[in-house]
Amino acid sequence: MNLQTRLLMGLSAVFMGAFGLVASFIPDRVLVTFGVPPVTVLLIVVQIAGALYLAFAMLNWMARGVLLGGIYSRPLALANFLHFAVVAVTLFKAMPALNMISVVAVTLAYAVFAAWFALVLFTHPVRKNNNGARP
Repeated sequence: MNLQTRLLMGLSAVFMGAFGLVASFIPDRVLVTFGVPPVTVLLIVVQIAGALYLAFAMLNWMARGVLLGGIYSRPLALANFLHFAVVAVTLFKAMPALNMISVVAVTLAYAVFAAWFALVLFTHPVRKNNNGARP
């Protein structure tokens, strides 16, 4: 098993899980942070997004031991890559309007995860045998 992909899956699970918990349990604070009035329909949308983040986090956490890369677990790697890449681009485009340093930090984190999942998605995994040597 590749330690790098195990670390990637674990870190992405924690990252998305944190967002999911916040969005699920305090959606009003999320909206107020961005200067949006907490109307009912927006609270529901933020909570639904939080549920999606929690589900994705659980998927990544449960699959952190799976061989990932190349043709192995390609749907899992592709879904993660698309999620992180699309959110990174969206946040990058929104940075001038939001004008918040936290948005820059989150955008950078999404870009790093997108690049890391791209690397895993488009390269073949290296499997090590029991004594740690490559076959």
